[in-house]
Amino acid sequence: MIETPTSTFTLLEAARAGDRQALSRAFEKYQRRLTVLVYYRVAPEARRFEEVEDLVQETFLRAWRDLDRFRWQSPDSFFRWLASIAGHVVIDQARYRARECRAGEEVPLRSASNPGGADPADIATPSRLLARKEAVERLLARLDELPADYREALVLAKIEGCTTAEIAGRMGKSREAVALLVYRALKRLRASAPERAR
Repeated sequence: MIETPTSTFTLLEAARAGDRQALSRAFEKYQRRLTVLVYYRVAPEARRFEEVEDLVQETFLRAWRDLDRFRWQSPDSFFRWLASIAGHVVIDQARYRARECRAGEEVPLRSASNPGGADPADIATPSRLLARKEAVERLLARLDELPADYREALVLAKIEGCTTAEIAGRMGKSREAVALLVYRALKRLRASAPERAR
């Protein structure tokens, strides 16, 4: 029996060898985390789930197109590379929206053309896609209930994967204060989790 590769490194190597399914599986591993990241990077008025999903798909399309530029450095390097692309996608979308708003036009979400046909990140069945969407929406709702500084610290630590020192620098707080914020945010987030069915 042939085992399906699951490590990101193995999936990316298979993708570089031409296995599009492997790349789709690699993207799927990071979809939820990237969706949360994009959700909190876009302007509040653009935080409709469908628009955020489109920005995540745009990120995956650009990553698919530029996969040869990615260089493996550590287990988290692929997500950091995706997060960097997502940052550019969010900035490009904000510029596009501002330009269109100045022109007084209705602003649809812009997306890139898809080279090669099928969506590289969309190999799941409709029921799995719906379940994933609902899970992300529940997580976002729970994160939105947190105080802003708790949410920011938690997103930086658990979604972006920043170190305590990096978060301290970005938030203008001490490392100890950041560690306490993350601890309290996780405690509140866990307390707001729906109880599992018995």
